[in-house]
Amino acid sequence: MLTGKTAVITGGSRGIGKAIAYKLASLGSDIAVIYAGNINSAQNVCEQCSKEYGIKAKPYKCDVSDFNSVKQTVADIKNDFGSIHILINNAGITRDGLIAMMKEEDFDSVLDTNLKGAFNMIKHCSGIFIRNKEGCIVNITSVSGIMGNAGQCNYSASKAGLIGLTKSVAKELAPRGIRCNAVAPGFIETDMTEDLTDNPLLKMIPLGRMGSTDDVAEAVAYLVNAKYVTGEILRVDGGIAM
Repeated sequence: MLTGKTAVITGGSRGIGKAIAYKLASLGSDIAVIYAGNINSAQNVCEQCSKEYGIKAKPYKCDVSDFNSVKQTVADIKNDFGSIHILINNAGITRDGLIAMMKEEDFDSVLDTNLKGAFNMIKHCSGIFIRNKEGCIVNITSVSGIMGNAGQCNYSASKAGLIGLTKSVAKELAPRGIRCNAVAPGFIETDMTEDLTDNPLLKMIPLGRMGSTDDVAEAVAYLVNAKYVTGEILRVDGGIAM
């Protein structure tokens, strides 16, 4: 159980982030939901978590790619909740395209949100974790960062970088009692994948189906509670990256 803990979830207003928020709230954790644009969705997640599980939940608007904005948001969360114990770096975007025609800004924006955003959050939460002598970080990467994916050089690079970040942070912060792991989803049924129903890659999934957001949330909950696991990249992909 996570009673008495506070979890910060980036991209927590929909999709995988929303499922993670509900799962951690069900385990007793208070929830800080970071969102980029849709205040109504973020507020709804917080209200439902509070109503159903009796925990404290509050939304925060923040562009995770903005170093100073993240610094202020983390300070606000600490002030509102008292401390931070769990960080879930889930915020991510796609700007797909073949590399020969990809615009520089599409490459930069994906790296800035998906990879630098995670760095910004870890950077500004790590001091709190160090003072607490405990902390848990779970980064949501992707099997695209393990396998690569045509038409997604920016996304795959950002997710591969997140794997390297996870392992480096795990080694650096382990002596302080802080764990850092990652979950690598495959094809998960979300708004981001709704146009992939005819993708031939789906036929390569050994389990024969796309995953659900709850599948990812369960993996995150395991890593949050796995006290002797750090530096691990846990695939939730139906076996596609075996």
